[in-house]
Amino acid sequence: MALASTLASLQEESCCPVCLNYFKDPVTIDCGHNFCFDCLGACWENLDDTFPCPICRFPYYRKNFRRNPQLRSLTETVQKLGVRRSKRKQQLHPEHTTCKKHQQALTLFCDKDLELLCTRCSFTPKHLEHHVCPIESAAPHHRRLLEDKVEPLRSSLEQVEKMIALQGSKMLELRKEAEARRREIEAEFEQVCQFLQGEQEAVLRKICKEEVEILAEVNQNLAAFSAYLSGLKRLLKHVENKSEDSDLAVLRSLKGIEDKSQKLRRPDSCTIELSGYEVRLPAQFSGLGRIVQHFQIEVLYDPATAHPQLTVSSDKKTVHYHDNWRRVCYAPRRFYLCPAVLGLQSFTFGRHYWEVEVGTKPKWTLGACRGCLPRNWRNEPTVCPGFWALGRCVDTGYLAFGPQRAQIVPKVRPSKIGVFLDYELGEISFYNVDDGSLLYTFHHRFTKTIWPYFYIGRDPEPLKLVSVSDDET
Repeated sequence: MALASTLASLQEESCCPVCLNYFKDPVTIDCGHNFCFDCLGACWENLDDTFPCPICRFPYYRKNFRRNPQLRSLTETVQKLGVRRSKRKQQLHPEHTTCKKHQQALTLFCDKDLELLCTRCSFTPKHLEHHVCPIESAAPHHRRLLEDKVEPLRSSLEQVEKMIALQGSKMLELRKEAEARRREIEAEFEQVCQFLQGEQEAVLRKICKEEVEILAEVNQNLAAFSAYLSGLKRLLKHVENKSEDSDLAVLRSLKGIEDKSQKLRRPDSCTIELSGYEVRLPAQFSGLGRIVQHFQIEVLYDPATAHPQLTVSSDKKTVHYHDNWRRVCYAPRRFYLCPAVLGLQSFTFGRHYWEVEVGTKPKWTLGACRGCLPRNWRNEPTVCPGFWALGRCVDTGYLAFGPQRAQIVPKVRPSKIGVFLDYELGEISFYNVDDGSLLYTFHHRFTKTIWPYFYIGRDPEPLKLVSVSDDET
């Protein structure tokens, strides 16, 4: 075994690192590396200024080499050993492959392009200025780099696996949520269908009942007209007969004819017309119920903005009007000319819903305003920018006023008003909570802070804010 190892080492020293064949006319350069004369010439071909060593890349500025007769003699001796070329090549470089372009062993590695090179490849313009090193020195370095990437790759692998598992669980949750939503929607539509079915049956019963009543009235009216017609015929015949009598008989019959004529009363015609019917959906089907459920908030009065004749309760949910003025501190946002107050909360985004109990107050105004209203604000139902409100006046009834003015005629007198602000959509809507109907909607592109606004009027009945807990109870 020792002899074979020594022989293999001797054979390796007798081979050119460029062509991997036995040295032919070996030469040695200053760094100590040996090459075939022709191989070294091929490596330095087309080079003008710098001539690097094909192995260690040490640069030389001229072609400086010397013949090596001792190495040539050693090579000739090794050749006489008669070892098969293919076997020796496998022993010397078992992992090396051949460059397809130059048919030389791939003994070098380019760090920039990450490519295996033969010696001649390393001198091409593509790699000449790159860092090129032997495979034996490049492999350990890049092996360490690969080992350094193992943990980050494992970490990324774990993260991706966790993400996939999380996405899988989310998909399962989504399916469950979608199924729950489907059941919820089906239940809601079933409820709507049942309600509509009941409404349909009730309206049809009313129509049928009214039809029977009208037909009975028409029959009675027809009977009355038939009796009247018979009386007219008898009177006509009697008059025709008497007109042919003598003068004395005609005159004697006039009073009787007049009495019979007075007794004939023409009946009134009856109205053959059905009443108007309409289906009124409750609040939970018109959308108000869903708004209340998702967007109702706790709005409170701001005492710092209340008129001196207004008293705000300790919980800031009720406000009263008094004839006497209170001593109050000056505040730039306080109302001084009309009994009004702002909400404590302000809004710059989102959707918000609040309710106000107006009761039977003869005059009130509810809504929202932009920033601070002027100190001389009088709450007059005129066109006013930056103000969106709905109110009740003794003379004009219900009005929506602000950027535009509109008369409102609610079907049911409201005792409670709902205000819904959708900042992003640019809408302020007013609802009659008593029947769930929409009274009016303002449209505006909001860009500034919005404050709830309340005008109390000058009557003693309070204006109450309805809280979420009050609605739930």
